[in-house]
This record gives sequence, structure tokens and C-alpha cells, in this order.
Amino acid sequence: MTKSRVTRRTALKAGLMGAAAAGTASFFGPWRHNRVWAQGKKPIKLGLTCDASGQYGNSGQDDMQGMRLAIDEFNAKGGVLGRKIEWITADTETNPATGTRVAERFIAQEQCGFLLGAVHSGVANAITQVASKYGTIYMNTNSSAPSESGANCSRIKFVWDGNGTNFSKAAVANAVQKIGKKWLLLTNDYVWGHTTSAATKTEVEKAGGHIVDNLLVPQNTRDFTAYLLKVQQIKPDVVAMAIGGDDIKALRQQIAELKLEDKAAWINNQQDWPDVWGVPETLFGVFGTNWYHKLPLPGVAEFVKRWQTAYPKSPIPVPGNVSYNGYMATRELLRVIEQTGSTNNIGIIKALEGRKMSAVDRMQAYDAYIHPVTHQVQQTIYLARRNPKPVDNTDLFQIVSAATPEQALDAASLTACKLKPYAEVPTYEQ
Repeated sequence: MTKSRVTRRTALKAGLMGAAAAGTASFFGPWRHNRVWAQGKKPIKLGLTCDASGQYGNSGQDDMQGMRLAIDEFNAKGGVLGRKIEWITADTETNPATGTRVAERFIAQEQCGFLLGAVHSGVANAITQVASKYGTIYMNTNSSAPSESGANCSRIKFVWDGNGTNFSKAAVANAVQKIGKKWLLLTNDYVWGHTTSAATKTEVEKAGGHIVDNLLVPQNTRDFTAYLLKVQQIKPDVVAMAIGGDDIKALRQQIAELKLEDKAAWINNQQDWPDVWGVPETLFGVFGTNWYHKLPLPGVAEFVKRWQTAYPKSPIPVPGNVSYNGYMATRELLRVIEQTGSTNNIGIIKALEGRKMSAVDRMQAYDAYIHPVTHQVQQTIYLARRNPKPVDNTDLFQIVSAATPEQALDAASLTACKLKPYAEVPTYEQ
């Protein structure tokens, strides 16, 4: 602790000297003011870094609804440590540069002690860089590039969604054996797409298949004609898609319009709920998810009801995987603050590392835990397809399998992730 305090003061001094040398306004990190907050029972303040526009605008707002539900539930019980939970948010625009600015403002100006959010992995990595500078704990709720818990991991970051490798391990081997060995990749041209397709390629080759081509799709593509023509020419057994957000919506619609659903087997590494809601006719193939609102498990129906009561006018009437991840990350952070009896970041980080969460508590098939080496939540990974016998208009998925955390483990991240020693993380207490 002593060494960390020296590190923090040293950082502050360096910041002041740098500001003076540059002729800019002085900057003070959150720790300077947090001592006063703790004494006066001031609120615990969270910064919700959620997209409201861009490729993941819909998912970003769905993510935030989950976070807000958890915050409201804690505040209804009197807050945490006798302190109300406050939050602010800003549109990160599905843009890493904007994510950097928002994170910097939330920590330096708004005095947020904790950050939560992000769907786009480039945005998540940008937020991580800022949060690491100050030691600010960051809950990456929904970004699922394998690099988020691999090469871009951080002592201050915890990753709540399954990643591209987890979903590939759950889906690929069986598909190679039962469908065919000739695979084509469709890859969103940014970090999540690249790392996810690389993980798929590894699993395909391990299972005895081969990749015939990898078509890179720029973000915000709306006309997929050239890519689908290529699919028709190559005639693969399987097309593995790592396409997300509004891009996968457009792609699914064009595949359906051209009646290409049966020309190959289509696998989408991970299918976020906001991207298929309202267009069930485009829901073909097999896809991954870590939660579904009609899982026949304890607590699911009650959670859905609480969510619907909180958001009676939501454009999507039920929570999906994105909202679920936002809720779970926020709830667990607030629980840990409560259980440790402190907002000290190092104490909270240590309490989160290796934390076990029961299947019943998380409304999943298997117990989960936060891996202490990578900070990624190891959890149940489901594969699904369109439900042929829905019981209502929200019942779009038919769950076809559930992989255990051990079966879906991203072993490569264990060696790729290098966490800083605690002594190198600036400490603070809000």
C-alpha cells in the first residue's frame, strides 16, 4: 500500500509538472476528492460508457438498461455502504477516439470511481488504456474480442461476455464433423472480427477442416452483394460470420432476400439480441449467446418481469444477452464493494479475481467464475437456432446446446494476458 501511494503521488506530481510545462490547466485524479466523499457519505459514482449511435448504438442502449436496473435495485435497498449510487453516461459513438475522450472526462472531471460498458472491442480497448492510467476499475460488459482478455487485458479490467474463442470452441468441431470441412470466413474488419475469425480458423483446422477464403467486410457496410456473390462462387460447406451490430442486420436481410439460407450452413459466432429483434425472418443458421430470456432456469422469469416493470416502453420488450451482461457486471461490482466494505480499487480487484458465481445466481446452466489470470468471466456458452415453435412473438431462439466454462475455455488468453503487478496500479478510494 505504501508503495502504491508513492506511485500515485508521483503520478500526480508528474501530471502537475507536465501541465505546467505545457501551459495547460492542472489535472487532478479522482483520489484527491474521494477522501472527502468517503467522509461525507457522498454517492458512489459510476460512468456508463455506452454507445447511443453508430454500429452498436442499439446494443449500447440495451446494455445501459441492464446496468440501470442493477443500480436501481441497490438504491432501493439504501445504496451500498450507506451511500447512494449515482451514474452518468455519454455516447461513445462506436468510436475508439470518442471512447477515449469520454473515459478521460468521466474520471478526470466527473470523478467517476468505476467505468462500465462498451460493445465495440476497439472502444473497450481505448477505455482500458485511459482507465489503466488512473487505476480505475473498468467492467467491460459486452465486448467480446479474444484480445480483450488476451493481449489487451488489464489488471483494472474485467470482461463479462463470452469471447470469439469461447463461441468457436462451442460450435466449430461439431460443425466440421456433421456439416463439412470447407469453410469460408466473413470478417468485420476491426479487432473483434479479426481475432474472432482467427479463433474460428484455429478450431476449424484443429477439427480437420480448412479455410478456403476470408472476406474482410468494412464496418458500416450495407451492400453485401459482392460478398454474397463470392459465397455463391466458392460454394463452401460452412460460412462462419464474425459480423456484428447494424452490419449483421443488413447482411442477414440480404441473405434472406436472395434466398441463400440453404446454399451453405451459416454460423454467426455470437448473435446479440438487439441485432435480430424485429426481423425474425432473417434468423437462420446457428449462432452463439450466453443468455436467453426463456431459459427454463430459476430466476429467469422473475428477472424478465423486473426488467419489464422498469422499462415498460422499451423498444425491445424483453432483456437479451446484452442487457443481461450489463446487469450482471454492475450487480457484481456493487456486491463486491458492499462485501469488502470499501471502495479501494485494489481491494475490489482482488475480491473480483477468482470470484465464484453460482449457476442459480447467474441464471445460467453452469457455475461461473472470474478467471484470475485473464479477468474474463468463465461461463455457460449456448448455441441456438431459430425457434420453429415459438410460444409468443419474443420466443425467437431454440437453444440446442450448452457448453461448460471448461469446454469453452480460451486457453490462448492464459498466456497472452500479462497483468501488471498490484504495486504498479495507482490506488484510490472513492
